Amino acid sequence: MSFTRLALAAILSISAVSASQAGDATKLRVATEGAYPPFNYTGADGVLVGFDVEIGNALCAQMKVECEWGTQEWDGMIPGLVAGKYDAIIASMSITEERLERISFSRSYYNTPSTIVVPKGSEITEVTVAALSGRLIGAQGGTTHSVVAEEIYTDSNISLYPTSEEYKLDLENGRLDAVIDDLGALEGWINSEAGSCCKIIGTLPIQTELHGQGIGVGVRKGQEELADRFSQAILAIRENGTYTKINDKYFSQDAFGE
Repeated sequence: MSFTRLALAAILSISAVSASQAGDATKLRVATEGAYPPFNYTGADGVLVGFDVEIGNALCAQMKVECEWGTQEWDGMIPGLVAGKYDAIIASMSITEERLERISFSRSYYNTPSTIVVPKGSEITEVTVAALSGRLIGAQGGTTHSVVAEEIYTDSNISLYPTSEEYKLDLENGRLDAVIDDLGALEGWINSEAGSCCKIIGTLPIQTELHGQGIGVGVRKGQEELADRFSQAILAIRENGTYTKINDKYFSQDAFGE
């Protein structure tokens, strides 16, 4: 995977240490999906942007390291990290027990609920199991939101997609009755021209056993020192106001959670 360097002002410009020493690195390779707006996506100029990217850059600046960003398809995200293709994942990845068996995480940097969106004019007005019984619900595969859909909406038909953009197209074109995803992702979409077809009908309570422990920065096993550095940086940008400035560019609510 090729990585595009996004230089940060006032950051040390020193050669990278080996991946095995990532906890003390002055340059970190960071992977994101690049297809999950408003969290991470590629702008018209080909540059990675979004909440994850801005938070990641703020964390790197706080840690006094240089970030090199690159994109990776969602299904290959953890395998790529384990194989050493990059040093960290900042891609709206939930901290779940299953993932913790393979990689380590920082503390969470946001925690927002699963949300249901339907077409405007839909007769579906509630997020209850009964209201969605027999309906076709779309979700991005391999995400906590797809797990929530499959575990809660057992009387519905769940259709999984490689990316969020694909399920959005199918909802817009009448091939789905509803979709489920993160509140921030869906709120941003329906408030844009592209999502004018649809509306939010409700959110689901966050359940740790399904949603995990919030969204964290993923690192390889054995790199717990690096995870701790990210955790300390998260708390620092939260305290100094940097987090709030970034948050308010993207969301109407505080995404940080508890």
